[in-house]
Amino acid sequence: MTDIPARPSISRVLIANRGEIALRAVRACRAIGLETVAIFSSADADSPHVWAADSAVCLGPPPSTESYLAIPSVLHVAVKMGCDAVYPGYGFLAENAEFAEACAENNLKFIGPSAEAIRTMGDKARARETAKSFGVPVVPGSDGVYTDAAEAAKAAKGIGFPMLLKARSGGGGRGMRVTEDLDGFSEAFTQATREAEAAFGDGAIYLERFFPKVRHIEVQVLGDGKGNSLQFDERDCSVQRRHQKLVEESPSPAVDEKLRARLLEVSGLLTRGIAYEGAGTVEFIFNEASGEFFFIEMNTRIQVEHPVTEMRTGLDLVELQFRIAAGEPLPSLDTDAMPGGHAIEFRINAEDWMRGFVPSPGRLEAWQPPRGEGIRLDAAVYQGQRITPYYDSMIAKLIVHGRDRNEALSRARDALSGFRCEGIANTIGFHRILVDEDDFIANRIHTRWTETALAWQTD
Repeated sequence: MTDIPARPSISRVLIANRGEIALRAVRACRAIGLETVAIFSSADADSPHVWAADSAVCLGPPPSTESYLAIPSVLHVAVKMGCDAVYPGYGFLAENAEFAEACAENNLKFIGPSAEAIRTMGDKARARETAKSFGVPVVPGSDGVYTDAAEAAKAAKGIGFPMLLKARSGGGGRGMRVTEDLDGFSEAFTQATREAEAAFGDGAIYLERFFPKVRHIEVQVLGDGKGNSLQFDERDCSVQRRHQKLVEESPSPAVDEKLRARLLEVSGLLTRGIAYEGAGTVEFIFNEASGEFFFIEMNTRIQVEHPVTEMRTGLDLVELQFRIAAGEPLPSLDTDAMPGGHAIEFRINAEDWMRGFVPSPGRLEAWQPPRGEGIRLDAAVYQGQRITPYYDSMIAKLIVHGRDRNEALSRARDALSGFRCEGIANTIGFHRILVDEDDFIANRIHTRWTETALAWQTD
């Protein structure tokens, strides 16, 4: 890539995040000549992204509501430090339409899509209708949202069971419940709406037909905000636990060329249709038995699992977010020059997977990640660091790449076996078991596979 063109509108960026994505953003900015300002809570004072940035400002105490989610404080620092752009990463304020609008009101470029795109895709019912309007297949479900269980039950009868109840403003598996029949509907609805209200301040629920054995497939997209888009080969995120992704790979072993072409086609239709800007992900469920796929949501941000796409394309998607925001056109793709092959990402979380994946904060006594051909580690931790209980438990992402899936799995086994992480419980042991499981090797998995076939391993 050429150096970023001189644009006085973007020269100094506030990195409104923490951990490995904040460190990635700092490095991407440095590569293209942008200055960075990091923010941090008092719990993160010794975090690598703080050292790496050109300057750093403490926002407040550990609770995210008093630091990383405190919009007035974040904006105050951005303006005071002379920033002209804000990078949200993923999590925290990344999909907050009000924050994007507030950035604009303070003459700050929000590195991401418009507030309207965030708001449209963040409302699951509205996103569904928008997708339908562009010819994207959606899961059979309700036309609207509900806050009353009795009214929702009437609509449920026309959709059919089993049924998935989903928070309108949901994400990360919160505000979601599955009910097998009408008898359990009211209780599931009450649980979902209470959880949604607590997590998002919005208890509205919409209804979808639930498919018990599906793959979770997603397409990485880039948009320039002017109606142009790029779509990349799909990622398979079917290894999950309670709707939380554990492993992601690309391409999906369950997707053939014909299906891939259709997935990319409809993802492009939606991306261009809403004049999307920056990096986003269009997510689907895929019913292998019927060959059908359905849109479930669009995440209006960079995804945790974006490195598997980077490994196969050779592109830096984080850097491209800044370039697109600075007005550069979308990159041209030379598929012949791309690495291709197969990539798999393993999320390394500070969790005790043998006790139901409970968080395991503490001191990182030993940290020796693997190295070698086809191995990449995205992390912002170091030996001796204290892993706090205040934020997401992910401490690293191990990404492996090979000429095909078999080689990628072989490299994964070697990498995981030599990965030394001591002082805190972590998910490396889970991944070591996973890569030797017959079902995983033979591609006989679905989104509930971890909770059924591996239930004895994880609870």
